Amino acid sequence: MGVLTWVSAFLDSAPRRARKKAEGGASSNVFSMFDQSQIQEFKEAFTIMDQNRDGFIDKEDLRDTFAALGRINVKNEELEAMVKEAPGPINFTVFLTMFGEKLKGTDPEETILHAFKVFDTEGKGFVKADFIKEKLMTQADRFSEEEVKQMFAAFPPDVCGNLDYRNLCYVITHGEEKD
Repeated sequence: MGVLTWVSAFLDSAPRRARKKAEGGASSNVFSMFDQSQIQEFKEAFTIMDQNRDGFIDKEDLRDTFAALGRINVKNEELEAMVKEAPGPINFTVFLTMFGEKLKGTDPEETILHAFKVFDTEGKGFVKADFIKEKLMTQADRFSEEEVKQMFAAFPPDVCGNLDYRNLCYVITHGEEKD
């Protein structure tokens, strides 16, 4: 799992207005893609992750952050892969730029919904969690067991084992649950 994926799970996703700004075209100033409260949230996350307070997130910062969250045995290769996602040392501007680029790559809600609807032959708005788990772990960009656990921790199935994919798609694209 990359640093952006991990941080995205750590933070609430950016609201729709940031996504719209990101989709609006290339901006030379990454700070213009987000409003002040969003920048502050990213800054807080950055500060939490910058464990040694040197102004950069490196492998050791990531290791310490994972440890603080209870994940002790993170492989060096995994940490190196996360750090390599950045074009250079990860200061706050690079961190924010990586999120801006990530937002540009998010598929529209309708596209994600359509992908789930293929498996919802009865049109009920949910699919069996076990079925989705099997598909995620065996098709295309395969999820690991840990990634599936993280997804179900963030979006748990109901007592019958059903995953509400409409809400999941909304959160992925809007960054907040429907009321």
